[in-house]
Amino acid sequence: MTPDDTAAIDGNAGVMRVRELPPGAADALLASHGLSLHVVDDGAPIPGSFWGEPEAGVIAHNVYVRGDTPVHSMLHEACHLIVLPDERRAQVHTDATDSVIEEDATCCLQIILADALPGVGRKRLMADMDAWGYTYRLGSTQAWFEQDADDARAFLKDRGLPHL
Repeated sequence: MTPDDTAAIDGNAGVMRVRELPPGAADALLASHGLSLHVVDDGAPIPGSFWGEPEAGVIAHNVYVRGDTPVHSMLHEACHLIVLPDERRAQVHTDATDSVIEEDATCCLQIILADALPGVGRKRLMADMDAWGYTYRLGSTQAWFEQDADDARAFLKDRGLPHL
């Protein structure tokens, strides 16, 4: 997906946004993984956003969002930081990954952590990921997660992170 693709699908009103989460839910989830969530004003630039607004941004231990940021984007960027060792996390600014397996583990973990957010859950998150334009060789996020994410789960397990 390119930044132009993101702009084209930004109008997807069915995708759950950060503003729809219960107050404090995202903050608590991210804090449990040593991260800080920062909500910037509507219309303001999002620091550390790789794809541009409304996509979430990352800088070190910080995740930046706006109310219109998709929940899947917030979780994805947070999970990029969670899968990294602390010394690498501290150096992140905007682009958090340097390998395919880290990207896959990030996608897997964001699905798992969606269950910790009231009103979200993995099924909703996977549907939003598909609607937003995530693509997997098996045709859907759910098919990938259920049938092709063993390497991502092994990576998470090796890092001592949640896995199935």
